[in-house]
Amino acid sequence: MIDKHDLHHEFPEYYDRIHELKTNNTHFARLFEEYHDLNREILRIEEGVENTTDEYLEELKKKRLLYKDKLYGMIANP
Repeated sequence: MIDKHDLHHEFPEYYDRIHELKTNNTHFARLFEEYHDLNREILRIEEGVENTTDEYLEELKKKRLLYKDKLYGMIANP
């Protein structure tokens, strides 16, 4: 089974805060979209829809973690 890493699954307790930031903060909204584009690419690779090297997949996962950390910082620190 493939884990879901979208922000609403990662931080369900911040659902309203995430929505508020997506609506009112253009920087957050841009990072949010970039995070989700990256997450979708990782999911396609993990599901076998796209093929790549393990090294490339690991780089994408590291990048996703950096985005998640940035986004969480914005979510948790109003």
